[in-house]
Amino acid sequence: MKQYIRIEISQLVGIMLIFSTIGYLTGQIHLSLITAMAVYFAKHGYYLAKLASLIESEEHISPPYPPDIWGLIYKELARHRMRSRKRKRTLNRFASRFRKVATSIPDGLLMLNKPGRLEWANPAANQLLNISWPRDEGISITQLLHVEGLKEYLESPDYTKPLEFSSPVNKAIILSLRVTPFGSKKAQRLLVARNITELYNLNQTRRDFVSNVSHELRTPLTVISGFLENLSDNEMLEFQKRPFHLMLQQAERMNTIINDLLTLSRLEMGKAPSSEKPVYVPNLLYKIVDQAKALAEQKGGYDITVDVDEELCLVGEENELLSAFSNLIYNAIIHTPPMTKISISWRREGERACFSVIDTGPGIDQQAIPRLTERFYRVDKARSRQSGGTGLGLAIVKHIIGRHEGELRISSQPGMGSQFDCTFPGEMLLDKNQLQQQQEAS
Repeated sequence: MKQYIRIEISQLVGIMLIFSTIGYLTGQIHLSLITAMAVYFAKHGYYLAKLASLIESEEHISPPYPPDIWGLIYKELARHRMRSRKRKRTLNRFASRFRKVATSIPDGLLMLNKPGRLEWANPAANQLLNISWPRDEGISITQLLHVEGLKEYLESPDYTKPLEFSSPVNKAIILSLRVTPFGSKKAQRLLVARNITELYNLNQTRRDFVSNVSHELRTPLTVISGFLENLSDNEMLEFQKRPFHLMLQQAERMNTIINDLLTLSRLEMGKAPSSEKPVYVPNLLYKIVDQAKALAEQKGGYDITVDVDEELCLVGEENELLSAFSNLIYNAIIHTPPMTKISISWRREGERACFSVIDTGPGIDQQAIPRLTERFYRVDKARSRQSGGTGLGLAIVKHIIGRHEGELRISSQPGMGSQFDCTFPGEMLLDKNQLQQQQEAS
């Protein structure tokens, strides 16, 4: 840069000396100086006009470059133009690859702008949703896709759960729609529609199978249990007592498993509670805790503390909430040794409500936590069988909390205890005064 400035200064000085000399010899010194400045600025005007022409024509700027400061400008412009061409070629290659990838993806991809209008869609979107780009570009997605609950789903900030619906192209096809915000301030959204018909039918078959088998097993088990209870009234020989006790115990355990399976099947079949009524959660928890303390005394005693917000109520199905909360409280007693400290709380967390069960027991390995809500999964199979666990409790809890628009969170570390949190959104909450008003109105 300094080199070009020196050249520019030397050119200006040279022009001034030449024209000053001519002016001195002709006696027109002022006119000569004006002429010198005109010549100097004419040079800049010429190179500026040439540069504007090169920019407008987008021609390649090649050497030789002017020796003065314009040479630096031409050289840098040529370098940036070359870099821009390389970047453009790279972007074109990426765009070409993206189009090929997007075309080959079997899932329907839809790109929406901030107002929720279609900007782009891949060919699979036409096959699954009857939405074609560029035919439908600029049209609102709610006008293109008539799906119940779609508008509310898109306006919701929580996209963790997919929206499932039948394809408008073929009602036999079940689609799962997921939304991913992107772009500046996450204002744009990418919609991914996936064909889950096979998985949906498989899950439906599994649910039907479990439900049917459970119903079929209940009848013979009821007969067996009835005869065992009748036989228990009779006197037995010493060697008959232990086998008879084991039969009673296993019949009771099998009955518990069948009841849990039927409960889980019923929960999986529905998306919302069978009835939504105000539930005074504090009374519900006190009733569960009283029963849990009796169980705790049988096992050797536990340090149980309860912290309940007396004003906080919930809208939902009372029996389902009773099942979920009691499962978590009983688990804390069943799966921890005597004298464990168990803390139970029901409190507000900002605009949400949270039910927590915290214990100081042996804890759970991190790799086991994601699987805790699976059917029949047990961290310690031997201990679970001894305690009579079915492996279905947390699966039932997860479905019940989900049906109440809530979320089950589990955190634990070996040797540090475990924490189970059930959070509910603000729209599911009531205070005690609102509960009393609704009860008086009804």
